[in-house]
Amino acid sequence: MSDRLKVLPQYLMPKMAMTRLAGHYASQPLGGITTATIRRFVARYGVNMAEAAEPDIAAYKTFNDFFTRALKPGARPMADAPLVCPVDGAISQVGRVQGDQVYQAKGQAFSTTALVGGDAQLAARFQDGLFANLYLSPKDYHRIHMPAAGRLVRMVHVPGALFSVNPTTARGVPGLFARNERVVCVFDDDALGRWVLVLVGATIVGSMATVWHGRIKRGGPVREWDYAPGEVTLAQGDEMGRFLLGSTVVMLFENSGLQFNPAWRPGGSIRMGESMAR
Repeated sequence: MSDRLKVLPQYLMPKMAMTRLAGHYASQPLGGITTATIRRFVARYGVNMAEAAEPDIAAYKTFNDFFTRALKPGARPMADAPLVCPVDGAISQVGRVQGDQVYQAKGQAFSTTALVGGDAQLAARFQDGLFANLYLSPKDYHRIHMPAAGRLVRMVHVPGALFSVNPTTARGVPGLFARNERVVCVFDDDALGRWVLVLVGATIVGSMATVWHGRIKRGGPVREWDYAPGEVTLAQGDEMGRFLLGSTVVMLFENSGLQFNPAWRPGGSIRMGESMAR
C-alpha cells in the first residue's frame, strides 16, 4: 500500500477534537488512573525513567507532568560545537535548502516561505542555507533546547492542520510541516546571523509552549509577537520550549559556512546536546 493511501484516513479524522480531548485528559490529576496510564505508556514505549529527575512514576500528578519531565543534571552533556542538537529523537531529514525548497521525504518538499507563515523576506535569508527536520517520538524527552545562543526577534503562531508527523505521514502528506499548526521562533546571533526554530504541532499534541510565553493558545488567525533587543536572550543549551506529546522541530540557518555533523543521516537517532554542526 502506498504512503498516500496509508494516510488517507487522517484526512477524515476529527483531528482537532481528538487533540483537544487528549489535551484535557492529560492535564487532569486523576490519581491512580494517571499513574496506571503512565505505567502503561512507559512499558509500551520503553521510556527510560532512570534518567528522569523524578524516576518515580507515582510522583507525577498529571500525564502532562510526566510527559514534560526534566532530566537528571548531567544526563545530556553539551558538546563543544557551534550547533548542538536541541532535542532527543530521530533525524527526519537534514541538508541544504535548495532555493526556497526544504526536502521533506521522497517526492515531498515544502517552501521556507510557507513554513514561516508567509514572510517571504525572512524566508529569503535561508536560500541555500541549512535545514534540519527532527522527529520526537512518544518515548523521547520532550523539552526543546537552544542549538545555539540567540536573541529572540519574533514569534509567530500559524494555525493549521494536525496531521501526524511520523515518517509514513511525512512521505504521504504534501507539505506536511508547512501545513500543520506551528510556532515559528526567530532568533539573531552574532556568529550565525538570523535563524529559525519551528515547533510543529500534530494529532494529539495537547499544546506547545515556550519558556518566555507559556502555552500557545490554539485557533484564531495568525498571531505575531515582536521582542525588543535583549528582551529575551537564551544561551546555547538553555530550554526554550516543550511539546505535550511527540512532534517535530524544523530549523533553518543562513548560509554561514557551517556543515552538519557528517554522522547525521535520515533515520538516525539523536540526543539533545550532541554535536550538530561544525
